[in-house]
Amino acid sequence: MKQLCIGDNLQIQCYKHNGKVHRAWDEAVVLDIKKDYIVCGNRRTKVTEAEGGTWKTKEPAIIYFFRKKWFNVIVQLKKDGITYYCNIATPYIIEDNTIKYIDYDLDLRIFPDGEYKILDKLEYKYHKKLMGYSDELDQAIHNGLDELIKLYESGSPIFSEDWNKKYYQEYNVIREEEKNVR
Repeated sequence: MKQLCIGDNLQIQCYKHNGKVHRAWDEAVVLDIKKDYIVCGNRRTKVTEAEGGTWKTKEPAIIYFFRKKWFNVIVQLKKDGITYYCNIATPYIIEDNTIKYIDYDLDLRIFPDGEYKILDKLEYKYHKKLMGYSDELDQAIHNGLDELIKLYESGSPIFSEDWNKKYYQEYNVIREEEKNVR
C-alpha cells in the first residue's frame, strides 16, 4: 500500500453494521495527516446512496477521520455559518484508495449558534435490535458520543472556525494546483 500523502484524492465509503454500503462520496482530498487522525476536504462532490440515487453536496466540507475514536466530524462551511455533522462510527481504515467506516446511526449536529442536538436515536434503537448490536458495541458507541460532546465542549481546535477555514484554503490551493497541472 502506498504511503498516504497530502493532496491524495480518496473516496469515502460508509457501511452499516450488516456490511452493506450505505453511502459513498467521490472525493476526499487529504489536507493533513496527524498521528491520530487525517483531515480531508471536498466541495460539490457526488454522493451515491445505497439504493443507487446520487446527489451533490451543497457546500464545502472539511472532514476529520480518527484512527482510534468512534466518530468522524464533517465541518459544513455554509453561507450562514459553520455546522458540524458528527457521525458516531468506527475508526476508519483505508483500503483500495478509499476511506471506510461503519456508521452507527447516532449523529451529533452542532449549529452555527453553538447549540447541539443528538440525532437519529430511534434509528439507532431500531438498527441495534435488527442487527443485534452487542452490549460491548453499544458501550463503544455511547462512549464515542460522550467523548465527542466533551471534545466539543472543551473547545477542541476541530471545532474552531478559523482552524477549519484554514483547511478550506489549503483545499482550494491543492485543487488550483491540480488544475494547473492538467
